[in-house]
Amino acid sequence: MPKSKRDRAITLSKTKKKGREHKEAIVSIIREAAEKYNSAYVFTFENMRNLKFKEFREQLKATSRFFLGSNKVMQVALGRSESDEIRPGMYNVSKLLHGDAGLVFTNMPKEEVERLFNGYEESDFARTGSIATEKVELKEGPLDQFTHEMEPFLRKQGMPVKLNKGVVELVADYVVCEEGKPVSPEASRILRLLGIKMATFKLHLVCRWSPEDFELYRESTDGSDIESS
Repeated sequence: MPKSKRDRAITLSKTKKKGREHKEAIVSIIREAAEKYNSAYVFTFENMRNLKFKEFREQLKATSRFFLGSNKVMQVALGRSESDEIRPGMYNVSKLLHGDAGLVFTNMPKEEVERLFNGYEESDFARTGSIATEKVELKEGPLDQFTHEMEPFLRKQGMPVKLNKGVVELVADYVVCEEGKPVSPEASRILRLLGIKMATFKLHLVCRWSPEDFELYRESTDGSDIESS
């Protein structure tokens, strides 16, 4: 009798979750970076795209160190109050690490950091659940942008289509998405086929810390009290 797949041994080391040791290692790395670099910034992001962010991070690799992940771990590393902060004023940075936020330590001049972050913007296709920035409606009639092989797929997405002498034809007006409303999985696929990009990956600086001062760029979204030195 063939051996059941259910009887196969599982190596626990491959399935073990990141635990205390991993978190302590991250805390240690962040604290080392805080000592090594001359300034730190908190940033937030919209419509994160991992590949695009990796490309942005690579540009700054020689002069900077980025951290994304557990806000709580980053807060612990920096210090969550004035009494346990690792460097003077660092707890102000810690307070702003919440939501979609990241931390970067750098030796770049302030003006260069601001230029790179404020000028960064990448357009991409909307994902399921993102908010449509415009109404997209297709009118009844031939859809010349699609080949006849696409007809079954389009029908599967809910579009009222048929083949007419080898041409994909819309038998009634069809609204792909409405401005201000979430994009459905089907709409996301159709918008990609149409080449319509509605998402913009952006980075926003929240604050800057240096041994000399602390600067707030954007108001805290959770109502935290921020002190400027």
